[in-house]
Amino acid sequence: MAASSGAMSADTSWLERRFKIRAAGSTVGTEIRGGLTNYLVMSYILVVNAVVLGNAGIPFPAVVAATALMAALFTAGMALWANYPYAGAAGLGINAVVAFGLVAGAGLSWQGAMGVVALEGLAICVAMALGVRRALLDAVPMPLKLGIGAGIGAFIFTIGAFNGGIVAATGNPSDPVAIGNLNSATAIVTLGGLLLTAVLYARNVKGALILGIIGATVVAVVVNAATGGAAYKDLPGVAVAPQTWVDTPDFSTIGAIFTTVNGGLALFEVFRLGFFVAILTVFSLMLSDFFDTAGTVVSVASEGGWLKKDGTIERADRVFWVDSLGALFGGIFGTSSNTTYIESGAGVADGAKTGLASLVTAALFLVSILLAPIAGIVPPQATAPALMLVGWFMFRPLLDLNKIGGIDFAMGFAVLLTVFVMPLSYSITNGVGAGFIAYTALKAAGGKTSEVSRWMWIASIAFAVYFADPWLRQFIQ
Repeated sequence: MAASSGAMSADTSWLERRFKIRAAGSTVGTEIRGGLTNYLVMSYILVVNAVVLGNAGIPFPAVVAATALMAALFTAGMALWANYPYAGAAGLGINAVVAFGLVAGAGLSWQGAMGVVALEGLAICVAMALGVRRALLDAVPMPLKLGIGAGIGAFIFTIGAFNGGIVAATGNPSDPVAIGNLNSATAIVTLGGLLLTAVLYARNVKGALILGIIGATVVAVVVNAATGGAAYKDLPGVAVAPQTWVDTPDFSTIGAIFTTVNGGLALFEVFRLGFFVAILTVFSLMLSDFFDTAGTVVSVASEGGWLKKDGTIERADRVFWVDSLGALFGGIFGTSSNTTYIESGAGVADGAKTGLASLVTAALFLVSILLAPIAGIVPPQATAPALMLVGWFMFRPLLDLNKIGGIDFAMGFAVLLTVFVMPLSYSITNGVGAGFIAYTALKAAGGKTSEVSRWMWIASIAFAVYFADPWLRQFIQ
């Protein structure tokens, strides 16, 4: 008995030394629960990334294996080096650019498209080494940072609402969004999960998000069985017991950018579209990756209480280095750019405060390399309620805006644009860009140019180029 207690004490002591759990005001159990929550909320990417990149002709099993491995490495980096409960994996958005923009649209091979991702990741690493990324983050005024966090909250709530079928696009420009079909089988899963999760959270039940996801998944399995599999017929392996529990991993996408395609190295295939087109393509992806992460890191930090009064974050350089390398190696691994996930807020909302939570998430992704069919059971409707609640957690810091004081029209309107453009355009980058440009332009128009930092000017000009991208291309192609 004594030996067992000694082993437990030694183990706990190692965890404490490594992650400083008590100093962060957490417990080992809380961190494990938070890590599990993050994994459950994020595990959809194993299937979704493979489905999206499948449109580019990349083998489904290979994408699943590479996505799981890259997510494990990325998140382990956050755990062991940055000691924050941030988790990351292949980012939605850039994978769609790879499949539909670079491959289907520009005619690149999928290996060449991943070469573009690697190049933009390399560019971000260079910016990180030069101190640009940290300097820009520190230059953003605190009210605008709160606006970014709130905008991401509204965005992630919108994602949950659409994924869950509670709202739907109509295709009608005069009435683009409407209530979804709440009588559908999949909407029942969302509503049941939302009710369960909200009630559990209202009653302060620990692990409410996990229990809600598990409960909704059970409902999904029942509903799918009751409809004879029709509810999830378009998502193989979802809401059903997997035919096989273990898959042999296929790592054929790793290193594909260094192979020869169309008579040249895949890494540089984009340059056959023209030098300036290639540079603009890499720049656009880099800007999107850069500010998606900045917004996510600030928002989750605000929820976790790590955002200081001056808007800075301890060990932010380590967080951004992991994220920068994730972008680079996402291209090398053939998964598209890997980025810090806003869903990390789910684990933080469940109490996670240290890297131990991320280590748990990383371990689960590592196991998923072999057990990918199990991760694929969870449908998007089962995670939608958790995302909607996390949306509230992210939006909540905006209520502190009045405590700051001195919010003039330029700042207020910039915050307004940031909050609404993100969900309306389905892009964190667009929201951040709109807010930056509005803040800089209105300050200048009001004769307060001196209040705008050099880095805000640089970022606003960069965003102006980003938004002008479609117009500029007609002159350089």
